[in-house]
Amino acid sequence: MTLLDFLNFYLVPGIVLGAIYAVGAIGITLVFGILRFAHFAHGDMATLGAFIALALAASGMDPWVALPLAMAITAVIAIGVDRSFYDYLSRRPKILTVMASLGVALMLRAVVQVVWGVDPTTYVTGIVRPEEYFGILLRPRELNTLLTVVLIVVGLELFLRKSKWGKAMRAMSDNPDLARLSGVDNRKVTMLTWAIVGALCTASGFMLGINTELHSMMGWQLLLPMFAAAILGGVGRVQGAVLGGLIVGITEELSVFVVPAQYKAATAFALLLIILLVRPRGLLNGKVL
Repeated sequence: MTLLDFLNFYLVPGIVLGAIYAVGAIGITLVFGILRFAHFAHGDMATLGAFIALALAASGMDPWVALPLAMAITAVIAIGVDRSFYDYLSRRPKILTVMASLGVALMLRAVVQVVWGVDPTTYVTGIVRPEEYFGILLRPRELNTLLTVVLIVVGLELFLRKSKWGKAMRAMSDNPDLARLSGVDNRKVTMLTWAIVGALCTASGFMLGINTELHSMMGWQLLLPMFAAAILGGVGRVQGAVLGGLIVGITEELSVFVVPAQYKAATAFALLLIILLVRPRGLLNGKVL
């Protein structure tokens, strides 16, 4: 195997997959860092957002043009889910909210199956040949995926560090009670957090769908790698989610050298167990689960 073969068939696909995991992991880390619970409906919310983008694309829009609108729609849905199910439990033990999120996951999955069915589908049909960049082969959808992830991560980092509401989100993550005493409207911050999480879910589901295929169970398959990425990098840290996502994605693709390809999904589970045993705070010293 030549170096270019290794790059084109293992490393580049691993980076693309890891970038998709990273976007989903950022949403998980925001929920845990600010709202203090593990959101098990994250993967199915990503599936719903991806299928909303499919519906918009079916109406004649380019899938990448439909993505921002689908992100906005799912953001509104995420706020509605919080108001309908999670807000009522905000003052109860967090384990109740975690269990409620499992129920929400099943409901969102049922909506997708009833409206769009259970058969796999795609955004576009036909064979797309890759283009060569200094020996590296990249399809337009892979290049668009990487550029979109960079824009999302950079934009979110600037928002969290420079904007008034971004600073309010960071303050609530550090100490909700102190943030409230300092004049931060925790309710509005919670709504904003869910809007961002819904948008990130849509982006991750869409990018996985456009690089592979769409089906109603894709969110369940996304959930464990996204959680592994968030925990590996350090829960509560955006940079950690990106780092963890890339590590999980690349490791999954490289694992075929050691285990059969059908078992590579177990790599995320193995990484999750190892990091919980060795360094529970993650690589970038995040919050303890």
